[in-house]
Amino acid sequence: MAQSGPDLSFDPDLDHLPPEIRWREWMGRVEAVIFASPEPVPREVLSRLVGRACRLDDVIADIQHELQARPFELVFVAGGWHHRTRPRYAEAIRLVQQPQAGSGDRDLSSAERLVVTAIAYLQPVTRKELSRLFGKEVSRDVIARLKRLDFIGAGPRAPEPGAPLTYVTTSKFLSVFGFASLRDLPDIEALEEAGLLQPTAETNEPVDALDRELGPVGDDRD
Repeated sequence: MAQSGPDLSFDPDLDHLPPEIRWREWMGRVEAVIFASPEPVPREVLSRLVGRACRLDDVIADIQHELQARPFELVFVAGGWHHRTRPRYAEAIRLVQQPQAGSGDRDLSSAERLVVTAIAYLQPVTRKELSRLFGKEVSRDVIARLKRLDFIGAGPRAPEPGAPLTYVTTSKFLSVFGFASLRDLPDIEALEEAGLLQPTAETNEPVDALDRELGPVGDDRD
């Protein structure tokens, strides 16, 4: 069956509407698309919903203003806009909601959370390099589970003997941990200057440092 072409009836400009009604319609379109999407919606997608004379940033700002008294908000994570419940209601939601497999950071154990955080800082990074960082072996099972949950993926082969695999974080990592991009990670240079990313066999400093930087996330099950 041939695929249908673009919907030519869709009018992003809405020139026939009075300015105030046109603006409200643009706001409604943008919020509806973000609300309906399970993933963050990129700016270039939202730009197709509004007219050429419309400033998308102003539309987003007006939506955020109207949501100030609501228990949810629009946030920019993983390269797009997403509806999120406000953090102060997290405990109330957990009280009545059964955890769902694959739903987010609560699926990660303490060790898995620290490994994926280290990968975010050091990517692309090999399993051997991660093991050296933590002063103990990072198992293949941990890497496999993080890949299965789509927190990490395969990076380029490392330029060293044997060309081992490297690992990088995914957009799901950014979305779940609430980062717009990797630039939002806590400053790794400050950790390096403090010597917290140079582990020794006698200390667990890198684990403690990464844990402090991101704070507790999910249940510790190790």
